[in-house]
Formats: sequence, structure tokens, C-alpha cells
Amino acid sequence: MLKITGHGKTLCDGVSRRDALKIGALGLGGLSLQQLLTAEAAAGIQKSQKSIIMIYMCGAPAHQDMYDMKMDAPSEIRGEYRPIDTSVPGLQICEHLPNLARIMDKCVPLRSVYGSPNGAHDSFICYTGRETRNQPPGGWPSLGSTVSKVLGPTNPSVPAFVGLSPDTGHPPYGSPGHPGFLGVGHAAFRPSGPSRKDMVLGQIDGERLSRRKELLASVDTLRRNIDASGMMDGMDTINQQAFDILTSSKLADALDISKEPAEVRARYGQNGSPKNYGDGAPTNPEHFLMARRLVEAGARVVTLNFGRWDFHSNNFDGMKKTHLPQFDQALATLIEELHERGMADDVAVVAWGEFGRTPRINANAGRDHWPQVGGGLLAGGGFRTGQVIGATDRIGATIADRPVHFSEVFASLYQFMGINPHAITVEDFAGRPQYLVDQEYQPLPELV
Repeated sequence: MLKITGHGKTLCDGVSRRDALKIGALGLGGLSLQQLLTAEAAAGIQKSQKSIIMIYMCGAPAHQDMYDMKMDAPSEIRGEYRPIDTSVPGLQICEHLPNLARIMDKCVPLRSVYGSPNGAHDSFICYTGRETRNQPPGGWPSLGSTVSKVLGPTNPSVPAFVGLSPDTGHPPYGSPGHPGFLGVGHAAFRPSGPSRKDMVLGQIDGERLSRRKELLASVDTLRRNIDASGMMDGMDTINQQAFDILTSSKLADALDISKEPAEVRARYGQNGSPKNYGDGAPTNPEHFLMARRLVEAGARVVTLNFGRWDFHSNNFDGMKKTHLPQFDQALATLIEELHERGMADDVAVVAWGEFGRTPRINANAGRDHWPQVGGGLLAGGGFRTGQVIGATDRIGATIADRPVHFSEVFASLYQFMGINPHAITVEDFAGRPQYLVDQEYQPLPELV
């Protein structure tokens, strides 16, 4: 039900998203008309329905046990899995990814991703394309927050940026991508957990809600005039979004997967778990279905966090018994449904972790951290699929051909959204304009 004040766990940016959704201080706000028109003129697609679904594979999966198998390497490097053919002639992937193999003509495996500086577990580079060091005041914003700022929502009742990530034992595994210097007004809307019950009006009807909004807007006008921190602008954006969400069923409907036929839900998989895997995220196939429903409803960026791939021990049993089959079924179904529904050109999908894993298998049958190179998978986006980008050496230790930096993928995603990452800037907390991607990183020409 609607709450006018609230207290809860405070995030690193000083404001609880749940409290913001409870509408602690109501008002108008968001991007000004001038800002919106400027962004629209520069990007050309303010009304575009293009969207991105990003799957963060918490803890980093072993690249050589998925899309970059090394069958010519010694047994202590190649591991237990065997390759299978895919729908792309000459391209093989892991035997425990049969569904992705069947639709590999709709995918682009990345075999040479780099950019993680030190091998520390953090979702930051997956969501920003940047390192954590030498950040501008306020910190780098995530892809979803940047798209929210530059393009705004396609529909006032659906947030531009939605994060399907519950809190986790290791906090970075539960991050949907932080707003950084763009502020709390462009943070991800996170529908998981107790905030779901705050998305309905309860005993307050629309007319009474409107009167409260007018009253609190008058009070907030005074507060804004004396606020110098910039936090009020962010709160106003959230409050406007909260009102739009509460007075429309569009978002709630998108999150309600019970509206899907039973055969569709079963197609995504029913062997996963909504509970966190260790200190990581759930292996929840319903999040993939929910992501598809959210982009259909108008969300521009949806992030979801899947599993815990940090198998320092028991790598092969752990991956084949839980993560690989569940991930394979859910992701392949998502990609297929995007094609079946005519959405493949308008929704880009990327799945990856923060780095790769060691070539040599350790004494506990696991693979350790390997920041030198990792992998990932792209699909949709109107990309030229059915190809592999990049290659590693014989043992999967170093990049042998076509290095792909995280930021190059981000440049490609921004370009797909109609945003020129080297022309559009956003201001940090010090008022300095920052490009969305460093000038040295260009969109991947192979995708066009």
C-alpha cells in the first residue's frame, strides 16, 4: 500500500530505493523539457522501443568450459566437458549447452573479452564497461542509468531501467548496476523483495492521491529552493516515477508472469531456484521471462543476475548439475522468443561475467580467477550473428586474435540504442561533462 514516509536500509548513495517508492517527499521533476528535447535531437529515437537485456553471471564463468573449448590442450587444462556442433558450421560449444548450440546462428560468442584490472569479484565492469579506479566525482554510472538519463522512459508508468537482482551475501553479486554521478533518480527500479507490496494504492484512490501530490509539491518547491546538494532533483524524479507506477497497472502486469501460458513458463525452465545460490544470485529462469515481458512493456534496460559461477572447487560437477543446463534453457528460450515475437532487431541481449578462469585446473577440480581474458555472448540487436569474435591461444590463457574490451561492447550497445557514445556527454558531480565511453573504444564493426 502507499506510504507517505518510510525508513529502511540506506544504499551507498544515501537514499533507499524502497523508501523512495514509498514516496517520502512528493513532487514534480525529472529531466527538463529542454534536456529531453536535446537528447532526442542528438539520439534521434526518443520514442524508440529499442531495449537491452543484460545478464550478469555472478562470479565469472569458465570461458573454456562454455564457448571456447580447448580440446587440443592437456587434460589438466581442457577439463571434462566435450564439444558439440552448433547450427553454425564449424562452430562448437560445450555439450551442456545444447539449446544454445541449436540457435547459435542467432548468437555471437565473444572469446577475447578483457578489461577487468585485478581479478576481484565485482559486477562494476559488466555494468559500466569501466574500472573502479580513477572515477570522476560521484562514480561511473551503469548502462541502465545512463540510458535512463539520456533517453528517459518510453512510458511514464514503466521505469526506463529495471534490475531483477535481489540482495546477495556478496553485495556486488546483487547489484543491478549503480547510478553513480547520475544520482538516485536514475537508479534501477528493483521489483524483487518487499517493495512489491508498495506498488499498489491500497485504500487511497486516485483522486485523493492527486490532492496529496499537489500539496506535497507545494512544500517541495520550498525545499528545492534551499537544497544545494542535488539530491532533491533525484528524489523528485523518483517520486514522479512512483506516482506514474502507482496509477497504472502496466508495470505490475509486466511483472506478473502468471499471465503467461503454462507452456511458455515451462519452456523457460522449472528446475531453477528463486533462492540465492550461496552468496550469489538465484538461478531463476522466471527472471528471463520477466525481462522479456518488461521490454515488451517499454523498459529500456533490464538487468538480471544469475547464479554464482565462482567454482574454485568442483567446477565441472557444479556447472553441469545446476548452472549450465538452467542458463542454457532460459537464455536460449529468451532469444528464440525475441525472434518469434518480431523483437530480435529491437532488443539486444548480452550475457557475461567479470573475467575468465585459469587455464589449469587446480587441485580441487576448480578454476581460479583469470582477468587476462574471459568470454561472453551477444544476441538480438539486429546484429550480424552466427559468427565468433575473438580467439585465445591453445590453452585459453591469452588473447590470440581480436581483443574485445568491455567498453567496445558498451559502445556497440549505445550505438544500437541510437546514442552516439562519443558525442553525448553527462555531467559528473563536479559539473564536468563525461563521455559515455572513452574515445579509444569504438563499436564493434563485426556486428554491423
